[in-house]
Amino acid sequence: MRRAGFHVTSAALAVLFLLPLLWTVYSSVTGREAGDQGVGVANYDRLAHYGSGIGLYLANTAVVALVAVIVTVVTTTLGGYAMARLEFPGRNLLFLATLAILMVPYTTILVPLYILLGWLGLQNSLVGLGLVIAVLQLPFGLFMMRNSFEALPAEIEEAALIDGCTVTSALWRVLLRGVAPGIVTVALFSFLAAWNEFVAPLIFLTDGQKFTLPLALFNLQSGNLGSVDFGALQAGVVTSALPCVAVFLVLQRYYVRGFTSGALKG
Repeated sequence: MRRAGFHVTSAALAVLFLLPLLWTVYSSVTGREAGDQGVGVANYDRLAHYGSGIGLYLANTAVVALVAVIVTVVTTTLGGYAMARLEFPGRNLLFLATLAILMVPYTTILVPLYILLGWLGLQNSLVGLGLVIAVLQLPFGLFMMRNSFEALPAEIEEAALIDGCTVTSALWRVLLRGVAPGIVTVALFSFLAAWNEFVAPLIFLTDGQKFTLPLALFNLQSGNLGSVDFGALQAGVVTSALPCVAVFLVLQRYYVRGFTSGALKG
């Protein structure tokens, strides 16, 4: 009876979470403008030709996500190793100061970041937007990678050093395999944040040719003269959600391992 109650509750929660997504998929292929019989892909066809084309907005979003993931993973991996393995003055203070950024609403630092990007010549740039999102993901990524490195026995690195590896080669050849779940978790969170981010693109991008998908969908929702193409909007929501769902399903196993790594040591 206890197991039956567990499965029933889990199934109910699954239906509760899946119902909005399934309804969105259904709405994207139905309606008066979906096709001759009220069912079809006409909503997706209008979405494909909206503005500069949905392909361009998807490509822009992919570029931003790629920059954010690469910068976040590289920076937090090296920083997590330093925080977990290296001894230097102020290490714990620096780590706590980095985590303190989580308590600051990120919207309050967008204006200083906008000015900084102007100094660097990266305003209205997809690369600059990716760097901003990477900065916002650094505290969580550093926390995750520090825990991942601390969960690895120190004897593994010592054995690699005895066998002739340098610190860099030991990190590259040995330790990265052990912290792969943590790296995947950081990459997944960074990708989801970059793919779905709306406020930062709204502030940092002014060229319509560089709009990301969430920003393009917001303009589609606004409509002309108060009119909203709900069918195309629902199709856009499905198009935006599918990459996130696919990436999560592919990396789900590593994602779970990444959260459990560091819970037990030894």
